[in-house]
Amino acid sequence: MDATSHSFRKMNGLGNDFVVIDRRTDGLALPIDTVRAIADRATGIGCDQLIALDPSSEADVFMRIWNADGGEVAACGNAARCVAAVVATELGRPTVTIETKDQVLGAYAGADGAVTIDMGEPRLRWDEIPLAEEFHDTSGIELQAGPIDAPVMHSPGVVSMGNPHAIFFVEDVDVIKLDLIGSMLERHPLFPERANISIAQVLSPAHLLLRTWERGVGLTRACGTAACASAVAAVRRGLTDRKVTVTLPGGDLAIEWREDDGHVLMTGPYTLDFEGTLPGEVFDTGEAQGV
Repeated sequence: MDATSHSFRKMNGLGNDFVVIDRRTDGLALPIDTVRAIADRATGIGCDQLIALDPSSEADVFMRIWNADGGEVAACGNAARCVAAVVATELGRPTVTIETKDQVLGAYAGADGAVTIDMGEPRLRWDEIPLAEEFHDTSGIELQAGPIDAPVMHSPGVVSMGNPHAIFFVEDVDVIKLDLIGSMLERHPLFPERANISIAQVLSPAHLLLRTWERGVGLTRACGTAACASAVAAVRRGLTDRKVTVTLPGGDLAIEWREDDGHVLMTGPYTLDFEGTLPGEVFDTGEAQGV
């Protein structure tokens, strides 16, 4: 590997895929154009999110996250499981901590390949999510898609898990054209930071079926924070128990919203797809943004 190239890991959590770059020793700059180039599925490595591992004074590692469009975000549950597995292997212990722009996450990497992330408490106040206007009850806000007199879906629960989510509960997720509706609602004026748009179908008090349009990414095979947010939204509406299986296109996540401390626990698998080297020229585009 020459002085300008850089190694990477390609990883995924239930099909939500990442390029993971370790820059704890070299402080490699990642301009927005470089992020987009790496994430491009036609000409780059291809991924939903680019993940950088940075030093942390508060935890075992700092995880920085960019969506495929180059926008930086504060949370990604599936990526946290991948990072936890990497760091746990490095340190030779199952329990690790991960600092993000939003909080410090606790993680446990089990011998069976499953990783549990303590995602912390959900934010439920309108100004914490955030929303552009005040709603006293965020378990179901005034928002709909489709004709006023016959909306396709309406009254989503809104939750922040470090990133904003709107969850619509529907009778059948397969009849909703989420690619069209999600792209419109992501940038609705009600969401000043844009939002992840999900549709959830209650299969039983212990089972949700979920599809998500992820801001800055599009339709995704899995979104860990959306699974957490949907479980919280379902409990708030009295639709499920506090422990649920959330089935996404990429597979299942086990979610628990603990009653004693209000923390959300997410458990699921991770996969190391392959390792490789990024050529130096990929880092020669765009203007660095101090990251």
